[in-house]
This record gives sequence, C-alpha cells and structure tokens, in this order.
Amino acid sequence: MSRMTLRKHRVLAFGAQLAKFGMVGLVGFAVDITVFNLLRATVFSPEALDSGPIWAKVVSTVLAILTNWVGNRYWTFSKNRQSQTLREGLEFFAVSLVGMGIGLACLWVSHYLLGYTSVVADNISSNVIGLALGAVFRFTLYRYWVFSPSRRAPTTTATPVPATGSTAALRLPAGPERGLVPER
Repeated sequence: MSRMTLRKHRVLAFGAQLAKFGMVGLVGFAVDITVFNLLRATVFSPEALDSGPIWAKVVSTVLAILTNWVGNRYWTFSKNRQSQTLREGLEFFAVSLVGMGIGLACLWVSHYLLGYTSVVADNISSNVIGLALGAVFRFTLYRYWVFSPSRRAPTTTATPVPATGSTAALRLPAGPERGLVPER
C-alpha cells in the first residue's frame, strides 16, 4: 500500500470514528438535555432549590454517560474494546466525569458568576459551550487512553500443527511477554 493510500485510509478511518462518536454523542445529548430541562422545570427548579440547575445537570449527565458508554463501547470503539470491562468502564466514567465537570463549570460561571439565570442561558452555557469543550476532551481521552488499540489484550488463537502419531498437537502464538510455547 502506498504512503498516500495509507494516509488516506487513516484519515477516513479517523473520520468514520469521529462521526460515530458524534452520533453516539447526539443520542447522549438528547438524553442529557431532555432530562436536564425536565428536572430543572420540576424537582430541581431554581425556585424550589437554589442549586437546582447544578443537580439537574449532574443527574442528566450521569444518565447520558451511561448511554454513551454503551454506544461507544459497542459501536464507536468496538474494535478496541478491552477485555477487562470493569476497568474500561471505570476509566470511561472517570473521563466522562471530568467532561461533566467542564460542563458544570461553564454552567456555574454563567449562572452564578455572570448572573445569566434564564433557562436559555443555562442551556447555552451547559449544553452548548460546556458540551463542546467536554466533547473534545472526552474524544481525545477515549481514543488515546480508554479505548487505545495499544491497551487491547492480545488475542490468542490456536493453530493446528500437523499431528505426529495418534495425538494432534497445538501451537499457540507467542505473546509479547512470553516466548514460544513448546510443542507437545
């Protein structure tokens, strides 16, 4: 494969992954914005609870994180899933929580420091500015840390070796940390 073809292939693969990330993010965004506005208008309204918008954003973002983890694990980064699901999930949630913190910081600055307290201002600060900044942060860390191809466990497949006598022998490929497996 020529250098230009390889480069073009990598750019297209990156673009496809970015598009999938964006589509999964749109679903998460729909969950986030729907739950945020529903909670902000009801149980977490600023009239009922001064810190209501913050709590509404925390709940809506946690639900969106769960939605995004499923979509990103099984679609966007499906080729790079780790075999250790718990560790991958914890890393995904850690990155997502920092991303949530970025959105919360934007909301807090807008709502409490700058005094923009309307529903529109809260949505712009948290669901436009905060979401955009958080998305760049999350995609970068998901791609290069959580779902990094270099962290994927090597797959071990057995290849048959011609039998000697009546018993068949199997040879396992060498792993990165161990040598060749002797034949039986």
